[in-house]
Amino acid sequence: MKPSGEEPVLLAELKPGRPQRYDWKSSCETWSVAFSPDGAWFAWSQGHCVVKLIPWPLEEAELSCKTSERKSRGGKAEAQSRGAAKEKTLECGQIVWGLAFSAWPAAETGETDPACAGGLPCLILATGLNDGQIKVWEVQTGHLLFSLLGHQDVVRDLSFAPNGSLILVSASRDKTLRVWDLSRDGRQVQVLSGHVQWVYCCSISPDCSMLCSVAGEKSALLWSMRSYTLIRRLEGHQSSVVSCDFSPDSALLVTASYDACVIMWDPYTGEQLRTLRHVPLHSALDYSSEVHTSSLRSVCFSPEGLYLATVADDRLLRIWALELRSPVAFAPMTNGLCCMYFPHGGFIATGTRDGHVQFWTAPRVLSSLKHLCRKALRTFLTTYQVLALPIPRKLKEFLTYRTF
Repeated sequence: MKPSGEEPVLLAELKPGRPQRYDWKSSCETWSVAFSPDGAWFAWSQGHCVVKLIPWPLEEAELSCKTSERKSRGGKAEAQSRGAAKEKTLECGQIVWGLAFSAWPAAETGETDPACAGGLPCLILATGLNDGQIKVWEVQTGHLLFSLLGHQDVVRDLSFAPNGSLILVSASRDKTLRVWDLSRDGRQVQVLSGHVQWVYCCSISPDCSMLCSVAGEKSALLWSMRSYTLIRRLEGHQSSVVSCDFSPDSALLVTASYDACVIMWDPYTGEQLRTLRHVPLHSALDYSSEVHTSSLRSVCFSPEGLYLATVADDRLLRIWALELRSPVAFAPMTNGLCCMYFPHGGFIATGTRDGHVQFWTAPRVLSSLKHLCRKALRTFLTTYQVLALPIPRKLKEFLTYRTF
């Protein structure tokens, strides 16, 4: 796998066009962005209690002009038609912190389905709000399906189980995670307690066996999604851990911290496999502040599992190749808060403190046959199962990502 070596190119930047009654400095942050699993929709928390649902891909005019405004007139679903898909505005009534999409499967014959008309499969979006509520919306119509109550403070992050089971995990400033089952009318299944600070981020592994959660603490917690019990604490960071993500084959976990490091873990053994240090590039920046200017805000895996993207307070988006210890590409971005890869690769979306969202090119790579075989095997084999195979040691090291 050879990285392209090309720097990310800014394809488009969307700015909210807000009514004058809003103070632009108040609650304008884009805390979260999300692509739907099929890549057909993009959700943008654009501040001031508003979420924009935008059909993807963007129109050619928007991609070519680099910067465009999205007017928020409030009220009902609105915007230009693009075939059957129409842009929508969701008025959530509270500051929106977390976003997560999930497919809603077709109803069984004879069943009534609260979400989708005619029992057809559809797409839903969960929004985590400032008052502890979680509102769940049907994307195509913009209708509110559920209001989930239970958290006592900001719902900072949300993660759906990728297997379509409609299990939703929420992370909150009330120091808990909660598990909800939308197939049972949004019933609360479990409360996970173990953090002593605000919980910032949660991520369910693609094989749906594990959940990682991170908070204003130096450790990350790994939970079983089968028993909802704590598996282990991952100790290694020197400051608050703020973001986490699993690789597409569930064999790796990355955590990002205010200590300016990303740690790559084997979630099955708890071993640290690699540390990626964010070294400042530009001496011209002002580093006199006590706040560490390389403090990380967000980390995410690329869909093929060969790259990572990180956003840090030093005004840079970095792209890392899995087997290298330094970034393969940089892009300048100010006030970055979050990042997410397009599900089919080639693009990264980032959100900023100003309420803007930016779309960047990302390296496209043809995975080697070796990596494709590893990814296929690791999708259903744990590290311990690989180590028990009667195969050569070097092959075991490759399959368990120990050949860096």
